[in-house]
Amino acid sequence: MNDVATQREKFGRRMRHSWPLATFLGRLESGALEDLLGQGTPVEYPTHRRLLQQGDQGRHVLLLTHGVVKVVATSESGYEMLLAVRVAGDFVGEMAAFEDRPRSGTVIACSDVRVRVIQTPVLVNFLTRHPDAMKAMLAVLCGRLRWANRRRVDFGAYDSRTRLARVIAELSQAYGQRSADDTVNRQILGVTLNQFELASIAGLARPTAEKALASLSQMGLVERSYRRITVCDVPKLLAFAKVFDENPY
Repeated sequence: MNDVATQREKFGRRMRHSWPLATFLGRLESGALEDLLGQGTPVEYPTHRRLLQQGDQGRHVLLLTHGVVKVVATSESGYEMLLAVRVAGDFVGEMAAFEDRPRSGTVIACSDVRVRVIQTPVLVNFLTRHPDAMKAMLAVLCGRLRWANRRRVDFGAYDSRTRLARVIAELSQAYGQRSADDTVNRQILGVTLNQFELASIAGLARPTAEKALASLSQMGLVERSYRRITVCDVPKLLAFAKVFDENPY
């Protein structure tokens, strides 16, 4: 291997390790990763800005390279529900791009966000050039379908406390961060969600979610502060929530 190829490989390994493994970028091999990060147009958005709007006809996708966003959907009656959380390394907007249909949700910045705006033909050409990236995209989409299916099963199979625990456990698997005291089993949920958002993603009424969260706190499984949840003991939370396999994202 020549010096240039060696340097590119080292660059790819360093870049790959900077993305959560559950994200699209975290799944890519070094060559595809470097190629993709050179595609599209870089754009920055402030906190609370809407990046994509439900019902719009746009066909571009956004590759998150910094920050956190939430995906919400609003019904005809005005009820708003949190569908998902996405972090740096994830795509958003790919459903409308691949289906050629209106946006199914609104994407809102939860922090200052940097993205690369990529047009659908550019993304398709990239996936065609890199079969490993196509496989990674399919894995991500299958994981998101699996997440949605789990929430449907949870609705009929578990009580409210367990349903909320399962959502927190799976989010911590995807986005958990080691706490400041560096305790192995203690994690901070790496996304800021209020109680209404937690309730909606678990399919619970807000008062029910508040009671469930208080119960989990009393059990010593989680700690609550303003828009932040800390998992006190990850293995115990996973066992209580009956989450035994790998994260479904």
